[in-house]
Amino acid sequence: MNVQHILLRIDAISVWIGKASAWLIIGLMTLVCVEVVKRYILNMPTAWIFDASNMFYGTLFMLAGAYALAQNAHVRGDFLYSSLRPRTQAVLDLLLYILFFLPGVAALIYAGYDYAALSWRIGEHSTVTAEGPPIYYFKTVIPIAGALVMLQGLGEIARCVLCIRTGEWPERLRDVEEIDVVAEQLAHSEYVDLEAREAAIERAQNIEKAARQRGMGGEVEP
Repeated sequence: MNVQHILLRIDAISVWIGKASAWLIIGLMTLVCVEVVKRYILNMPTAWIFDASNMFYGTLFMLAGAYALAQNAHVRGDFLYSSLRPRTQAVLDLLLYILFFLPGVAALIYAGYDYAALSWRIGEHSTVTAEGPPIYYFKTVIPIAGALVMLQGLGEIARCVLCIRTGEWPERLRDVEEIDVVAEQLAHSEYVDLEAREAAIERAQNIEKAARQRGMGGEVEP
């Protein structure tokens, strides 16, 4: 098992958890729709809906962090970074990971564990509303999400080291992007001819590359 295979395995874990947590959007949407009907039509608001919605959204937001890192989708100032050579990018990334990422995420895991442990010991419930729902489950997500981000971050550090050695970014696991959806919709359109379809896809790809240029290496299908 080589390093590249291990990196793709780490990517796969982050992608799987990110996709699994995305289903929380359906639960969040259901809660909001039910509360709108109860509050404004039936005049029967539910006290705990606000807390539950925050927990759904917060869990989704935290668990998606490793997925975003695996897809190289976190926000950064690309105006300078994208013009650098891959080896220079890797050196810069490696320094930032060591100086800021590792201490920050380690602190998140450590503090999050204590935060969740205390919540479990006291059987903590939300105080936003009377008889609020338990929130120790929600707080447990903090150290778990931190550990997942740390795992993916270690994989990114390994990618930086490989890039410094070879001068090229290693492959990463690719997931479906917005441009893929555009291409699929155009492919099934009855009102766009082949030439116009290919031109539209090419323009969309150029916009995507310009917006998210990272100087990364090739990608592989999941």
